[in-house]
Amino acid sequence: MKTWLFLLFTLVTLVGTAEFKANAQSGDRDENAAETQLKRQALQTAKKATTFLTEKVSTNGGYLWRYSSDLQLKEGEGVVESETVWVQPPGTPAVGLAFVALFHATGDPQFRDAALAASEALRQGQMHSGGWQASIEFDPERRKKWAYRVESPHRKKKDQSSLDDNKTQSALLFLIRLDEALQFKNELVHHTAEYGLRGLLNNGQFKNGGFPQVWMNEKTSDHLADPVKASYPDDWPRVYPGHQQYWLRYTLNDQLASDTMKVLFEAERIYQKPEFREAAIRLADSLLAAQMPEPQPAWAQQYNAEMQPIWARKFEPPAITTSESFGLINTLMDVYLQTGEKRYLASIPRALDYLKTCELPDGRVARFYELKTNRPLYFNLAYQLTYDDSDMPTHYGFQLGSKVDQLRRRYTKVTETASPQGASLLDSRPKASESKVRAIIASQTDHGIWLNQDGMRYHKSKEPAIDMQEVVTNLQTLAAFLQ
Repeated sequence: MKTWLFLLFTLVTLVGTAEFKANAQSGDRDENAAETQLKRQALQTAKKATTFLTEKVSTNGGYLWRYSSDLQLKEGEGVVESETVWVQPPGTPAVGLAFVALFHATGDPQFRDAALAASEALRQGQMHSGGWQASIEFDPERRKKWAYRVESPHRKKKDQSSLDDNKTQSALLFLIRLDEALQFKNELVHHTAEYGLRGLLNNGQFKNGGFPQVWMNEKTSDHLADPVKASYPDDWPRVYPGHQQYWLRYTLNDQLASDTMKVLFEAERIYQKPEFREAAIRLADSLLAAQMPEPQPAWAQQYNAEMQPIWARKFEPPAITTSESFGLINTLMDVYLQTGEKRYLASIPRALDYLKTCELPDGRVARFYELKTNRPLYFNLAYQLTYDDSDMPTHYGFQLGSKVDQLRRRYTKVTETASPQGASLLDSRPKASESKVRAIIASQTDHGIWLNQDGMRYHKSKEPAIDMQEVVTNLQTLAAFLQ
C-alpha cells in the first residue's frame, strides 16, 4: 500500500512539474513575442519620424530648434524666415547623432541616409578655420558674408569657429561617429571631420591646454603660452569695461571644456591616434591649473593671461561660478575614468566642501560669488552689479539648483570603481524602459512626429509645436531600446 501511494505521489509530482515547466516556457514565449512586437513597433515609429523629418522638416538636410505643427513658423535662437539651419543643439548635429544611433542599432539604410544628409548640411557650413558658427545659411545672397570652406578653400581672410554653447563640439561629435558607422569609407564625411579636428587642435588649443570661446583660421594669439596657476586679482572693475575680446581668452563658460573633452576622447577612441588623447590630457591639466586657491577652490568663467578671472559679457563678472564648477567636477571624474589617474580626483573634495557653503537658505546657489568675500552677485534690470536678487533679468540663470549632493554621490561611486580605464560615463544614453518606449509610440502623431505643449518661444505662440530637443530624445530612446 505504501509503495502504491509513493508511486502515485511521484506521478502527480512529475505531472505538476511538467505542467509548471510548460507554463513557464509558454510564459517566456509570450514575453519574447511581446518584446519582439514592441521592437517592431519602435522601429516603425523611428522610421515614420525619420521620413517626416527628412521629407517635410529639414532644409538641405539640416534642422532648426522649433517648428509650428503646420511648419509655417520656424525658430533657432530667434525667429527664422530664411533658408537657415542651426548647428547649436538641438539643431542639425543633435538630430544627426540620433540618426547615427538608430543606424548603429538597426543597420537600416534609411537612418544612414538621413545622417548623411545632415552631414552634408554641416559640410556646406564648415568655416575655413575648421569649425562652425551657430547657424548655416543656404540662401545664395546671405551666404556671401560667410567664409564657408566649400566655397573658399584658399581664403586667407580671418573667420571664426565657435566653441560656445556646444556648436563646433556637437558637429564634430556627430561627424566622427558617422565616420565610424560608415567604416571611414565616405570621403566627404571623413575629410570634413578630419579638417575640423585639425583646426581644433592646431589653431584652437592654447599651449597650456585650454581653449578660447572662438578660434580663427590662423593661430590665435596665445596669451596662455605656459601653464599658470589661477590666482585672485588685487582688484577688479565693478562696472562693465566692454567686451575686451573675451572670446579669445581662456574660457570655461557654458561647459565649453566639458563638451570639448568629450570630442577629444571620442576622437581618440574612434581614430586610435595619440594626439587626441594628448590634447585631452592637456585640457584636463589646464582645468586643474584653473581651479582657484583658497578660500574659494572652484572655477571662474573666463581668465586673462595671468589666469585671473575677468569680465566677459555685461552680465558675466569676474567671479567664482557655480554652474561651470559643477560641470568641471563632473568632467574631472570623467577624465579619471578614462585615464585611471587619481590626480584628477584630488581637488574635488575641497571644491565640493566649498560649494556646499555657497548654498542659499532655499537650497539653491547663486551663479556668481564675489571673489574673496564669497557674497552672491546679481544684476538688476539696468545691468548694474548688485548683491540684491529682487530685480534680476530673466534671460540668464542667476540662481540655480545645487548639485553638490549629487556630485558627492557620484564621487563616492567613481572612487570605488575597481578598473576605471575604459569605464567612461561621457556618453550615457537615455534609459529605454518598455513603458517609456510605449509612451513614445503612443504620443506620435499621424504625421510621424511629436508635439510639445510649450509652443514657440520667439513667435510667442502657445500652440503645440515640434521641439527638436524632444524629438532627439525620443529617437535616442528608441535607438537604445532597439540596440
